[in-house]
Amino acid sequence: MPFYGRERSYIMRKTVCITGASRGIGKAAALKFAAEGYDLALSCVKNESALRETAAEAERLGSRTMLFVGDIGDPEACSRFFELIRGTFGRLDVLVCNAGISRHGLFQDMQPAEWDEMIRTNLSSVFYLSRLAVPMMLHRGGGKIITVSSVWGAAGASCETAYSAAKGGVNAFTKALAKELAPSNIQVNAVAPGTIDTEMNAFLDPEERAALEEEIPAGRFGTPAEAADLIYTLAESGPYLTGQIVTLSGGWQI
Repeated sequence: MPFYGRERSYIMRKTVCITGASRGIGKAAALKFAAEGYDLALSCVKNESALRETAAEAERLGSRTMLFVGDIGDPEACSRFFELIRGTFGRLDVLVCNAGISRHGLFQDMQPAEWDEMIRTNLSSVFYLSRLAVPMMLHRGGGKIITVSSVWGAAGASCETAYSAAKGGVNAFTKALAKELAPSNIQVNAVAPGTIDTEMNAFLDPEERAALEEEIPAGRFGTPAEAADLIYTLAESGPYLTGQIVTLSGGWQI
């Protein structure tokens, strides 16, 4: 359901759409863009109360917000989301495809429905959202599409076959779309985080976490704020930077 922020006076403010904005990297990105003067179109799949908390914090920073709760792996839900964006803001400058799921387990134990959900949520959603965003950006003469991938999209991870495949698809999609849209002044880049200290990695017990931190040259997990800073940097970068998969891993994956 949509939620509209308090009315204020806004002149030529940019708008960013961020999926998976109720927590983790998505929430941090929402607050970063809000602090930099953007208005926000935010979505999550089910945790409306957490999404409203993100919106409330962003509004205190001066942003208008519009919220959508729905499955962005569903093309019809994406269409409804973008109808609200057009009706509320009338423009879209930046799309951040952040929403995603992960699942640990042996390949032979994965069921077809679990594979389908992983691909639909982590990869197909990027197609659905970009397909809707591009016409709005063309109308304004340019824009930025930023996908959130993973180091496993390039390296692959044991017991995360479907996740790695989906993120590898995101990387290829990013590079291909960047080539196609470069003449139209739309830049497409990806952030590929390593281990970020979010709920997605909460399954690690203290010993596993310590062992993983020892493998990372920086000696620690990354923070959602660091990922958000990189996403914002790509959103504000010049038009010659496109088609890049930018790794953020503390030197762990290079």
